[in-house]
Amino acid sequence: MKVKPQRLLVTLLGDHWRGKAEHIPSTALLRLLGEFGVSVQGARSALSRLVRRGLLARSRRGRRTSYGLTDRGLELLDEGAKRIFGFGVEQPRWDGTWSMVAFSVAEADRDRRHLLRTRLRWLTFAPLYPGLWISPHQHLEEAATVLEELGIDNVTLFKGIVPSWGSRPGDFLGAWNLESLRESYLGYIKRFRPVRARLAAGRISAAEALVMRTRVIDEWRRFPREDPDLPDDFLPANWPRREARALFDELFRRLGPAAERRVAAIVKEESTRLAQDDRRRTRSAA
Repeated sequence: MKVKPQRLLVTLLGDHWRGKAEHIPSTALLRLLGEFGVSVQGARSALSRLVRRGLLARSRRGRRTSYGLTDRGLELLDEGAKRIFGFGVEQPRWDGTWSMVAFSVAEADRDRRHLLRTRLRWLTFAPLYPGLWISPHQHLEEAATVLEELGIDNVTLFKGIVPSWGSRPGDFLGAWNLESLRESYLGYIKRFRPVRARLAAGRISAAEALVMRTRVIDEWRRFPREDPDLPDDFLPANWPRREARALFDELFRRLGPAAERRVAAIVKEESTRLAQDDRRRTRSAA
């Protein structure tokens, strides 16, 4: 799976440079992205775009250019890390309460309807009926904020409990495409399970560990967005999320030391080379 250079760079900085005040030489960042097959031109373009978006800050010292995360970039990373690393852990038992959003948007207002549906899905809502969206999570306040931002007034938000003599949990599963999600989890497991065996055999280099750990993170990132995190009461037997999460945790931890060594080696090599270039220029000017 090919990852966009901007997202790849943000993932790398968040994983290996978060909390460090010093900036990284641009040549080191170009080399790091090169580990993933990103061209120099593509890497430079990604750096420029992240600066324009306010996620990276550029600094100069003589002829040397370096980059570091801005406060906005750190905020984005914190938000992403919370979702990535907090998703899929054990959850408290569901109390049976549904959050529900009933709304009506004119058929002609297609753009706003599409945006509303997209943002409701991000909040784990799904359509039980065309104008009634449900979620087993307590996200009504966030839904109210979305509706207000989109200027949608014809709406009702409420909570409810299905009586024991009413619908069964399985009657609600059709609101979510669980089969497609199941295939995504199984695909994740299939792609990364062999890495565990290769790690055990000591057959992964530091360079490959860096690439593999970043891919493990980046591909896991999709699940908090696509998975409504339904309570166990609603999930089919042998639901693969727990196995995928355990694999993610293990590979993230075990690939970490070698990946860190690779990043540190590249940054040190480039910093040393740049310092030598500075000394040569100084001697030539003397």
